Amino acid sequence: MKRIGLFCGGFSSEYAISILSANTIQENFPKNYEVVKITVTKENWLVDYQGESIPFDLNTGGFVFHGNHYSIDAGLVYIHGNPGENGKIQALLDMHEIPYINSGPLASSLSFDKWYCNQFLRAFDIPVAKSIFLSDINERSHSEIIETLGLPIFVKPSDSGSSYGISKVKQPSELNEALQNAFNEGKTVVLESFLDGTEVTCGVYQTADGLQALPLTEIASENEFFDYDAKYNGKSQEITPARITPEISIQVQERAKKIYQLMQLRSIARIDFMIVKDVPYVIEVNTTPGFSTASIVPQMLVCANISIESFWKSIVEFELKD
Repeated sequence: MKRIGLFCGGFSSEYAISILSANTIQENFPKNYEVVKITVTKENWLVDYQGESIPFDLNTGGFVFHGNHYSIDAGLVYIHGNPGENGKIQALLDMHEIPYINSGPLASSLSFDKWYCNQFLRAFDIPVAKSIFLSDINERSHSEIIETLGLPIFVKPSDSGSSYGISKVKQPSELNEALQNAFNEGKTVVLESFLDGTEVTCGVYQTADGLQALPLTEIASENEFFDYDAKYNGKSQEITPARITPEISIQVQERAKKIYQLMQLRSIARIDFMIVKDVPYVIEVNTTPGFSTASIVPQMLVCANISIESFWKSIVEFELKD
């Protein structure tokens, strides 16, 4: 029986969500694999094994339990944010020649940074919002930003996978506080023009039968946008399947699959879009989408009549086929 190391926790504001995602995955993983949770913090990496917390040694790819050494055969990194969603753990696993089920370091790092990801996709003629990149809060004047992007403006930490630090600015007086909040979460910030449309998201994954696109979910937030509160505290309606025409739905799914291929993603990815006048604009690419029982991808699976266990079985068998 192969042993899968399920890395969770991490250093970001979404630590608790990562734990919930890992719990759902572990409880519903194919029974012919042994899944051990490895909780990552800045202080230590601990394996939860038979009711005990044991240090995980990345140099050996395993842990010692009652005098015996146990290795993991492969990793599944399910950390939302640093150091998993940005590809750092995947790079360490590569260095130690431990296979894993996720997107690799380059794809993870690229998707994690909102600015660089959108510039990459723009180069392939994939529609994205007009944007400005800042590495310093005083790099551009407020008047220049508003003149370039108009109002409202979305202000986001560019190099953070968290939903924290994101603001929708509707008045010039709100811009300074929004920039400060974003820079508190990340070292760089992206400002984006407002896209007025219908927000949908598409789950994509690879199996032996090829690329699979799940039914779309429409996101109707009770808040100004799909922020942390809307995502995790029930302040949004997540409608699956989305209330859009079959033609637009297929267009979004095909665009999501194209992005998956262009970015060389692996396992499950969730790609968010804003449909403006029947044109799907990319908002964000998520290589570690939430997987708690209340998360969007599990809702998509229910709509598609796919069990979580068979979903992960098809992914693992494809990704670890070598």
